[in-house]
Amino acid sequence: MLRASDCKNKEKKMVKKIDGTLFADMIISGANNLCNQKSIVDNLNVFPVPDGDTGTNMSLTISAAVKEIAANREKSVLDISKIMASATLRGARGNSGVILSQLMRGINKGLTGADADFEGVAAAFKSAADTAYRAVMKPTEGTILTVARETAEAAEKYAKDGLDAVEFFEKIVNSANESLAKTQFILPQLKQAGVVDAGGKGLVCILEGALAFLKTGEIVALDESETPLKTQSTPKDVQADIKFQYCTEFLINKKAKNVDVFKFKSTIEYYGDCMLVIDDDDVVKVHIHTNTPNLVIGEALRLGELINIKIDNMRYQHDEKVITKEDKKNAEKEIGFVCVAAGAGIKKTFFDLGVDHIIEGGQTMNPSTEDILSAIDLVNAKNVFVFPNNKNIILAAEQAKELSDRNVIVIPTKSIPQAVSALLAYDEDLSVEDNEDVMCEVIDGVKSVQITTAVRDTNLDGNDIKTGDILGIVDGKIKIVGKKDEDVLISSLAEIVDSDTGIITVFCGEEVPDKAGEKLKAKLEKKFSDCDVTVMRGEQPIYSYIASAE
Repeated sequence: MLRASDCKNKEKKMVKKIDGTLFADMIISGANNLCNQKSIVDNLNVFPVPDGDTGTNMSLTISAAVKEIAANREKSVLDISKIMASATLRGARGNSGVILSQLMRGINKGLTGADADFEGVAAAFKSAADTAYRAVMKPTEGTILTVARETAEAAEKYAKDGLDAVEFFEKIVNSANESLAKTQFILPQLKQAGVVDAGGKGLVCILEGALAFLKTGEIVALDESETPLKTQSTPKDVQADIKFQYCTEFLINKKAKNVDVFKFKSTIEYYGDCMLVIDDDDVVKVHIHTNTPNLVIGEALRLGELINIKIDNMRYQHDEKVITKEDKKNAEKEIGFVCVAAGAGIKKTFFDLGVDHIIEGGQTMNPSTEDILSAIDLVNAKNVFVFPNNKNIILAAEQAKELSDRNVIVIPTKSIPQAVSALLAYDEDLSVEDNEDVMCEVIDGVKSVQITTAVRDTNLDGNDIKTGDILGIVDGKIKIVGKKDEDVLISSLAEIVDSDTGIITVFCGEEVPDKAGEKLKAKLEKKFSDCDVTVMRGEQPIYSYIASAE
């Protein structure tokens, strides 16, 4: 970001065209203004959970372009817009950031000359709105899309009125604010909460910052307390001490339909860790880290015939990787996996399931398109499966797919449990296309629960919510409101567990004590006696528990 002192244009004159320098300074001023108000925008998110990140995502998206724009202020409007479009595309975070990047892309497509008169600006605004609408599979009115479209309509209306730049953009900003005010009456969720759309507010902040520069000749000052978010990534070869040496996987062809899988699981869990047992109609898929694979296999043989047995010495694999990393760096493999996740336990689970690279992120910490693209590039594979694990990251992953020269397959996972199930369903004997079909089918059958604490008073999904209440979010909707995490978890699971449910998996958050997990497992086994229950350390932030039922 630039400070106000870095760029000034204090001459008072009638401006009828936007040249490159003026355009650059307007964008920088708009970006600074959004950055200063990102907390206000974040707080407009309707959900009463600590996931308000629209302002953060939009400010980080446009901030990705500021340095490049500032270094090229002397170039044409068209050149500046091209730089802006490219930088925001790669820097886009979250759905709001992706939509903003598409607006910038549309502006670039709509501009035609070195400078832009107001009819050209209007055409660019219309192109921006059209591009953003096309980028969203199911456009929703009452959002940033509506504000962008109605702002473009206002620009077309006033472009031929003979106004100077300040007057013209005042009209545009006024229209944008009017459009923003109407959003709370278009979307029922916004009306219920008494707020306007967060993404639309972010766009208005940018426009107001641009107008402020036109009026004063000085870029909006950036609040120096603002610090950029850095997304971390974790490669697979960074591993903790290996307690259980052998990664053991196999399938059991069941002798009979009524084999006691629960008893089998209870027996082998004492032989290791990172255990996952998936019971299907005819087969049982088993994954466990153990020092005694012979004992695990012995117990499995009681249930049926074993196929696809794979036992890897992880200590040897790790040592070999360290020793020969330089020699093997050019050896491209066929398949690779990238996941977005937070929490040491969850990341370890993904690594155990064969994930090559993990991007630190999730709710309130959405990785950018560039972050995802970089992770894809770090995986030396021809085909790379990407698991976003959050609905707000899917669009950024799709953008990374378009930018990558690899064959990238985005599995649209919206939760950690969905990704776990998808990875367990991967079959190395199937083609990439068939695995994609299988994974997408599997995730549709996974029901998820998230337990967190309300950070605001509101009424949502028919629930009267107070700050500090424990919320049970079932497949994206608040179903249970209570006072104790465990009670809300059990009640939330009761919403999704039915006669067809065979497996319950729970990841405990970073604030949950180890002993609480053991007690919880006993409660769940008592409550859902027909289900196979696994409780493990996830150590994820924000959510005390993440659970699934399959």
